[in-house]
Amino acid sequence: MKVVSKFRRYGLATISCGIALAVAWPIDAPASCFLLAVTVSSLFGGLGPGILAVGLSGLAFEYFFLHRTVPPAVEPAVFLRFAVFLVASFVITGLMEIKRRVEEARNRSEDALREAQSDLAHVSRVTTMGELTASLAHEVNQPIAAAVTDANTCLRWLNRDQPDLEEAREAASRTVKDATRAAEIISRTRLLFKKGTPQWELVDVNETIRDMVALMRSEIARHSISVRTELAEDIPPITGDRVQLQQVLMNLMVNGIDAMKDANGTRELVINSQRAEREQVLVSISDTGVGLPAGQADQIFNAFFTTKPNGTGMGLRISRSIVESHGGRLWATDNSPCGASFHLAVPIQAEAHE
Repeated sequence: MKVVSKFRRYGLATISCGIALAVAWPIDAPASCFLLAVTVSSLFGGLGPGILAVGLSGLAFEYFFLHRTVPPAVEPAVFLRFAVFLVASFVITGLMEIKRRVEEARNRSEDALREAQSDLAHVSRVTTMGELTASLAHEVNQPIAAAVTDANTCLRWLNRDQPDLEEAREAASRTVKDATRAAEIISRTRLLFKKGTPQWELVDVNETIRDMVALMRSEIARHSISVRTELAEDIPPITGDRVQLQQVLMNLMVNGIDAMKDANGTRELVINSQRAEREQVLVSISDTGVGLPAGQADQIFNAFFTTKPNGTGMGLRISRSIVESHGGRLWATDNSPCGASFHLAVPIQAEAHE
């Protein structure tokens, strides 16, 4: 493949010089045409093809134009112009090579930055999941324990002197249902732990919200918090990365839970989805906790800013970056009389943004 690529780049230089000669011949303007050929060869081919274009242009200039149009009396001036042409050609080749290397360095830096951002988001996701280990274990243990109970019930019905097949069948069905539920919880958890490049696909926002509510059910119950979902039914799928959007919802739900852990009175987490103007989907997560930090509400999305004793200050920063990469925006408002709301708006037809 590299050989083919090199052949194409040097072929481009040869073809460019041929076209320049064909255009310059009838109008007698070799300098402009050959300089254009050198620029094209250097820009798209690199240093080697650029130098080849300079050599071919110089030969064609000298052979087809210099002797044809040069009267002896003005020969030194014409040769001076020819020398200037060669110098300009080499300067253009050098500048194009510098430009190409700068762009390559910039592209490498952008790739490294994207990789670092992906790693940071993954670490944040794993850290958050680690904090929820006890709740996740309880969430998985519940259907497994129920499956064991149903399986034992099924055996008892079958081991009777006169087996009751109908009761055994129902117990077996409940076992399958509970085992499937445990497998789904594990699958969702593994997906959040997984590290990989963003996979853009059609994502059902309401389904994603329900999945995260199910995953966080034990953590929510552990702190005596009620959850209310108000999900509009007319929301079309959005284009995005499912795992990244799950991470945003998880971060915002965890923040809401943390804000209500020590709150007095009603502890309620309300998750709302609706279709917004300008072909966007709007999701709001509201709590009845301590609210936004007084005088510092505009800083909560800054990197490393946190009001938690053991917080990293990266959850909201990463969440905003993810939402912005989907072409949307994330912001927060105070609730009345208490608590805070986080709102994320994402275009229905989002495009990937670096």
